[in-house]
Amino acid sequence: MERLDLEFKFAPSDAGVINGLASPFGGAPDRVRDIVAPGAFARSLAEHKARGTMPAMQLSHDPAAVAGTWETMEEAPEGLKVSGRLALGTTTGDEAYAFAKTKAVTGLSIGFRTVKATRLPGGVRRLDEVDLLEVSLVAVPAAPSARITSVKSFPAAGAAILEESTMEDETTAAPDNGTVETKAAELVAGIETKMTAAITAALAPITDRLGKVETALRRPGAAPTTETKGAEAPERKAFENYLRGGTAGMDYTEVKTLRTGDDTSAGYLAPAEFIAEVDKNIVLWSPVRQFATVRNTTRGSVELPKRIGRPTATWVEELEDREDTETGSRYGKSAYEVKELTAYVDVAFSTLEDAAVDIFAELAGDLAEEFGQAEGQAFVSGNGVKRPMGFMSDTTIPSVVTGDAAKILPDSLIDLFHALPSPYRTNAVWGMNSTTLGACRKLKTTTGEYLLSMTGLAGSPVTTILGRPVVELPDMPDVAGGAIPIIFGDFAQGYRVFDRVGFYLLRDDLTQRTKGKCRFHARKRVAGGVRKSEALRKLIVAAS
Repeated sequence: MERLDLEFKFAPSDAGVINGLASPFGGAPDRVRDIVAPGAFARSLAEHKARGTMPAMQLSHDPAAVAGTWETMEEAPEGLKVSGRLALGTTTGDEAYAFAKTKAVTGLSIGFRTVKATRLPGGVRRLDEVDLLEVSLVAVPAAPSARITSVKSFPAAGAAILEESTMEDETTAAPDNGTVETKAAELVAGIETKMTAAITAALAPITDRLGKVETALRRPGAAPTTETKGAEAPERKAFENYLRGGTAGMDYTEVKTLRTGDDTSAGYLAPAEFIAEVDKNIVLWSPVRQFATVRNTTRGSVELPKRIGRPTATWVEELEDREDTETGSRYGKSAYEVKELTAYVDVAFSTLEDAAVDIFAELAGDLAEEFGQAEGQAFVSGNGVKRPMGFMSDTTIPSVVTGDAAKILPDSLIDLFHALPSPYRTNAVWGMNSTTLGACRKLKTTTGEYLLSMTGLAGSPVTTILGRPVVELPDMPDVAGGAIPIIFGDFAQGYRVFDRVGFYLLRDDLTQRTKGKCRFHARKRVAGGVRKSEALRKLIVAAS
């Protein structure tokens, strides 16, 4: 009589432990055109640590499908490294474990709320700071390098601890140890084969469904992908809902998205798409912005160093003393004070309620016209009081006279052109209003030929004077005695524009409510002024 007892002992401490790279830093944009900057998770991870919490571990970004818990998260040079434990023994945990072991799920994907982001050329968004909500196990990650690196499984058959005991009578020989081991290995192998086949068959429909779900890439905070062309960015959708109904008509997640640009004293910051649309329209009303150098600033006043003296060079013999000179390189500073510009637009409530009206585009166009006209006038003729300093008010810009007390002469245009130092002529443009341009177009040679060329590419009308383009500045004065109707120079070198903020928008439901309208208050802060007066020249209508 013989009895063989088989007992398998596993190490539960390692079973279900999962490691991976949740989000790489830098590199090529992911499938939704995002790049994560190093340090983007630092604040969020610190807050989780202070609260004693961790971002959730989910399966396919499904809040109802909690697969386990993340135990450690840290920022490494290559990205966000995570380590956690699957909740084995639960339906979702067992499914996630099976998916990972059969390679049905090999990727990781982050769910987040954007706190700070920067728009880069080519439609790429750099995530500078995010609030990390969860990290999911997915089949199709947004970033190809966001992968599961290891999953600890149950020990294989060969690693099982086999304990045996035998009971035998005096006449029965003890079984051979090799026979016992062979029987045990065959038994375990048979069980493992049957379990693998059953699990694979059961998971086949789930794997197929998971692939379709991951194709949609339902990642919180992600921008629209090519699979969801009709979807809108969360920031834009939340902002448009705010325009139509205010925060009262928005759910909690939309308000949180909107608050990424919240200014508690002045409304909500418009999303990047809205600002880009307004900036594009502003160029139509404010051509100076198109040719000047535009910078962003975080201060209320910008100070730039400026050279006000040149070094002196003298020829000397080898052992001759170097003479002291009274003049030399000296530096001062140029200051640009940031000024505030405000506007408001009244929109009927019926228009806001009508989904067929693109309120986003309508407000962008109206605000572009208001801000553009005000900016254009300030950049040209502003006196620095409550508005930027315009180049017409700057007395340091050299000037050339026309040689006639009432009109522009052809020779004066040539004098103005050559009065500008040659390094600035390469990118120089002529600035004047439409009336002055019309007067210049009538200038003729002694043989009756027009001086200005108006032949452009493919026959399109392009006006140039001495080979340099003409830009219409509506706020420039007309031709008159003592007036300055024309400016010529390199505006990229000569004039600076500093944007403190794009603009804030505040919805006011009460001021115009008795008239059936909602008022939107907009504000922006901008500075402007002459940077290099030597890069610009003015033409004065005067005899001498």
